[in-house]
Amino acid sequence: MKLSNKNQALQDLIAPAVAACDVELWGIEFLPQGKRSMLRVYIDRANQTESTQVLEGLADEQGNGIGVQDCVNVTKQVGAILDVHDPISGEYSLEVSSPGWDRPFFELTQMPAYIGQQVALRLIAAVENRRKFQAKLVAVDLDNETIQVEVEKQHVIEIDSQNIDKANLVYQD
Repeated sequence: MKLSNKNQALQDLIAPAVAACDVELWGIEFLPQGKRSMLRVYIDRANQTESTQVLEGLADEQGNGIGVQDCVNVTKQVGAILDVHDPISGEYSLEVSSPGWDRPFFELTQMPAYIGQQVALRLIAAVENRRKFQAKLVAVDLDNETIQVEVEKQHVIEIDSQNIDKANLVYQD
């Protein structure tokens, strides 16, 4: 789950602008698409630690979650920073949203709150002859930078975080 140099530079550039809007930067996706690229910025509330609150994905009366106005504020702040520094050549679209119910994971430190839930993983190199898994997250070892997932009843495998190309939560109602 290592960011590319371009994504890391963009994240470092826009993180202060996101923080100025009283939300935290969950992660970014930069998708070069020929003449028109896409920069997707995910924001979340720093005070949300309960996965059930996070799964709601919408702001409620108490101000929990990310609302439309949060996205508008971040879009204005980040757009201004990008206009000044111009780190993306050519045309691009800026999209700001909450991570949503199927939230992507960008860092290993984001995963411990979701132990016991289903995750979808796409790996760089195959583990047990598979590169794609949908499994229950059973452990996250931040020191060794590994996760453990239960792929079948009682069958747990360990995956190095550097081997994870993409990871996201699987919404279950």
